[in-house]
Amino acid sequence: MKKIFAVAALAASVILSGNVHAHGAKAKHGGIVQSAGDLSFELVVTNGAATIHVDDHGKDKQTAGATGTLTVLKGTEKTELPLVAGGSNTLVVKGDPKLAAGSKVVAAITFADKKTVSVRLSVK
Repeated sequence: MKKIFAVAALAASVILSGNVHAHGAKAKHGGIVQSAGDLSFELVVTNGAATIHVDDHGKDKQTAGATGTLTVLKGTEKTELPLVAGGSNTLVVKGDPKLAAGSKVVAAITFADKKTVSVRLSVK
């Protein structure tokens, strides 16, 4: 009887962990996706401009009034650039982040309701 409960518990944990890993893991805009808390962040870089799209459980998270800082780490070089609210669920990086393979990125964001979140991404 104990074996049946152990197997059922193991099966349930495997099934549920798959859902947790899949939460917010798909890129909608062709960028790099990472989750922090209940939010998913997608960093998209095109033509030297960077944008962060924010989703809350698959729905756009409004970024009006949000601000932040994007920190780019390349080896020993550190660059900080401001983030400002863009469209409905975007934050726009002011300046060229010059992201290259191997760069580490930290976005520290404060939303209009004063809630803060930090998210780390790695450029591949």
